[in-house]
Amino acid sequence: VQLQASGGGLVQAGGSLRLSCAASGFSFDDYAIGWFRQAPGKEREGVSCISSTDGSTYYSESVKGRFTISSDNAKNTVYLQMNSLKPEDTAVYYCAAAPDIYPLRVLVHRVSDFGSWGQGTQVTVSS
Repeated sequence: VQLQASGGGLVQAGGSLRLSCAASGFSFDDYAIGWFRQAPGKEREGVSCISSTDGSTYYSESVKGRFTISSDNAKNTVYLQMNSLKPEDTAVYYCAAAPDIYPLRVLVHRVSDFGSWGQGTQVTVSS
């Protein structure tokens, strides 16, 4: 049971990237999938989350209006479209799954509830 994030890279400020989170060994049913990021010397931060139960989404204030999370349950893949990237978005991005039992605005802060962390994908935004 694992999630694997991919799609990171180096981009100039104002550019875009689309991250993918592919699941193997389990179905997204009854899970919420979260995107997190961790910059050097900083704590892991919940960025966005999507519910497989009702498709609801959550975004942190730092990315609201710039990032869009979506899912393709048939492909067991969740995407994070990142537009208008800023240097402060530079981090390793991870995806993980948690039982879909809390409101997303609560769940995204319950990092210990999330599991199946993959290796992450590096996003670097140059100024």
